[in-house]
Amino acid sequence: MAVSERVLHQPSLREARLDNGLKILIQEVHTAPLVSVWCWYRVGSGDERPGLTGVSHWVEHMNFKGTTNIPRDEMKSIVERFGGMWNGYTWIDQTTYLETAGKDALDTLLFIEAERMEHGLYEPEECESERTVIISELQGGENDPDQLLDTEVTATAFRAHPYRHPTIGWIEDLRSMTREDLYGYYRRHYVPDNATLVVVGDVERDDVLRRAETHFGRIPAGSPPVRRRAAEPNQIGERRVLIEREGTTGYLKFAWHAPAATEAEFFPMLVLDAALTGAKGTNIWSSFRGAPPQRKARLYTALVERGLASSVSGSLVATAEPFIYSISLTAMEGTALASLESAALDAIERVREQGLSDEEVARARRQLKARLVFETDSVTNIAHQLGYFETIVGDGFVHRMRPAVDAVTTEQVNEVAKRRLARDKRTTGWFQPVERRV
Repeated sequence: MAVSERVLHQPSLREARLDNGLKILIQEVHTAPLVSVWCWYRVGSGDERPGLTGVSHWVEHMNFKGTTNIPRDEMKSIVERFGGMWNGYTWIDQTTYLETAGKDALDTLLFIEAERMEHGLYEPEECESERTVIISELQGGENDPDQLLDTEVTATAFRAHPYRHPTIGWIEDLRSMTREDLYGYYRRHYVPDNATLVVVGDVERDDVLRRAETHFGRIPAGSPPVRRRAAEPNQIGERRVLIEREGTTGYLKFAWHAPAATEAEFFPMLVLDAALTGAKGTNIWSSFRGAPPQRKARLYTALVERGLASSVSGSLVATAEPFIYSISLTAMEGTALASLESAALDAIERVREQGLSDEEVARARRQLKARLVFETDSVTNIAHQLGYFETIVGDGFVHRMRPAVDAVTTEQVNEVAKRRLARDKRTTGWFQPVERRV
C-alpha cells in the first residue's frame, strides 16, 4: 500500500506515495458523478538536447498508439464508450495525459494510464507513420504567421537554455530521429518516480488508493534522469527578428525574460500583464481559449481603440525556470509595423517611467483573482491545476496563488515594469507581409 499519506492545504485533498515512488494527489469533489484522471511526467521540451528536439512531443503521440494489453484502435474508444473525453499535451516542463468520465469508469482510466506508463509498443511502422504526421503539423504551424513569429522570437530571446526549442522540435531532428531514440526516451522518463497521478471527482480516497496500488504498484520504480539545463546568460542588448513572407497581415511581438513561478517577481508581473493586456489566469489548459477582459487594459486602449492594432495579447506562464513574457499585436490594415511598434513602445515606456495607478492595479488584481476562480470550475480543471503546479513547483502552490495576487502592491508592479521591460532586455519580432511573387 502507499508508504506515506498526508492531508494537504484543503481538507478534501490528500497526497500519497506508493513504494515505487509514484506520487498520487486525490481531491474529492462530490458535486457530480464524474472523475478526472491525469498522469503527469516531469519531462518536456526543456529537457531535450540538440539532435533530439521534439522527442517529448513525439513520445506523447506514440503513447496513444496502443500498449501490450490495449490494441491501438481501442486506446481512444475505451474512454468514449463511457461517454468521456481524453487528451494529452507536451510543453516545456511536463507531459500529461487525461481522461474525464463518469465515476464508474475510474478503474478503467487507471488501467489505461498504468498501461501507458509501462507497456507502450513503439512499433517501427507506427513510429514512421507518426513522423509524417508531426512534420506535417510543424509545417502547418509555419504557415501561421503569428505562430512562426512566436517560434523565432523565443529561439532568439534564449542563447543557451533549452526553453529556446519549440515543443514540436526542429525539422531536421524530426527527420533524423529513430525508433530507438523514441523508445529509449520513453523508458528513461516514464517511470513511477518521475510521475504524479492526479484523481479529482466523486471518489473516495481509500478506494482510489487501493485501485492505484493494484494498477501501478507492480511497476518498477526506475531511476529518472537528473534534470540538467544550461543557465541562460544575461541579455545585454535588444535583439530583433524580421520575417518577410507572403501574406496580408503584419504581426509584431515583444518578449522579455520573465521570472519563474517561484520567484518573488512572478505575481507582480502577472498583475502587470493583467493591467496591460487583460487578466488570463494561469491554466494553460483553458485560460487562453477565451478573450480576457480588456476594455480598460492599457495596451488595448492605446492601440486597439485607436485603430492601430486589431488585437493585443500578453502571455506570462508559470514555469519551473525563467521563461519569457510576451506581448503580441496584429496590425490593423494600413498600419505600418514601424508605426505600431513606435506607439506600443511609447505606451510601455509611459508605464515604465510613470507607473500604473492604484486603481489600475486594484482592477487587475480583482480580475485576476476572478480568473483564478474560473479556472477551477470543473473536476478537469481542478485536476489540471493540481498536476501542473506539482510538476513545476511542488506542494501547495496552487492554493497560495489567490492570496499571493491579493498581496501584490502597486509599488511592486511598477518596479517590475521598470526593471523587466527595459529595452536592453527586449527581443522584438516583425512578420512583414510581402506581395506574392510571380
